Amino acid sequence: MKQVVFNETGMPLDVLKMEEAEMPTPKPHEVRIRVTARNINPSDIMFIRGMYGITPRLPSSAGFEAAGVVETADAENKIPVGTRVIFTAIGTWKEYVCVPAVMVIPTPAGISDEVACQAFVNPLTAYGMIEKSGLKAGEWLLVTAGASAFGKLVIQLATKKGIKVACTVRRDEQKALLEGLGANLVVNTEKEKLQKVIMEKTDGGVSVVFDAVGGTLGARALASLKAGGRMMVFGLLSLENIPLNSGLLIFKDLKVEGFWLTTWMESLSNEERNTAFKTVFGMLLSQQMKVDVDAVYPLEQFAEAIQAYETGGRNGKIILAS
Repeated sequence: MKQVVFNETGMPLDVLKMEEAEMPTPKPHEVRIRVTARNINPSDIMFIRGMYGITPRLPSSAGFEAAGVVETADAENKIPVGTRVIFTAIGTWKEYVCVPAVMVIPTPAGISDEVACQAFVNPLTAYGMIEKSGLKAGEWLLVTAGASAFGKLVIQLATKKGIKVACTVRRDEQKALLEGLGANLVVNTEKEKLQKVIMEKTDGGVSVVFDAVGGTLGARALASLKAGGRMMVFGLLSLENIPLNSGLLIFKDLKVEGFWLTTWMESLSNEERNTAFKTVFGMLLSQQMKVDVDAVYPLEQFAEAIQAYETGGRNGKIILAS
């Protein structure tokens, strides 16, 4: 089978290569999946660069999230042959993957592979962060990198709960797109002063910030919180840590915390986890929540796919298909 691997960490285009490998043999509790679609997430790139929370065991394949079809069932036949599934694993940029049967989710009928392969990480992170934030209808949420796949999902989920959403962009043409999804306020940080606009338009600041960027923008978002506010950090797109203002934290009683989907999922009961899956997949199936696809590339064209991923101004995910 074909797989995309790296033998050392570094910039993806420098270290990734395609090679032939033996077909993996599943253990009794595992299913073997023919992978049909994988989306490229920021976490995939950071993993390849050695900057993610999980350290790669080299040589390693890339990718964490995918969709596919079961070609070999587990010993108990929990997931029968032919079942379309959604799953996460370390290293999905290959043609076949073996995954514990308990870790795969049957793909709801009516959801395409291109949507299914991005139905886990971003939608569940958006759902989980909104749930954990405790935000109520009428309160303000600020989302940095609002035009990202995650940002657009948060806008859709939050507005359905009556939460007011402000978000940052770097291009004016992105404003109409996000306003169409329900954003109440969109700030172009290349032209406008974030804190000034937020303080004027939200009656003194937002209650919660979801920050994916870090760096200077993260600091400005932190300063946009009202007294008693809370920043939830889940990404570092700028690759720069947030320069925290100690006086701001002290005198405005602000809180800063991290969010990682894996940790949050592990904290849930089976009932809470099932509710999360049912809610997210139900909204995707009914198109109450939409995810966008910018382009689809065959696995062999992973380099072209990465170049497309790195192109600014995208409004959808880059998919690697088989």
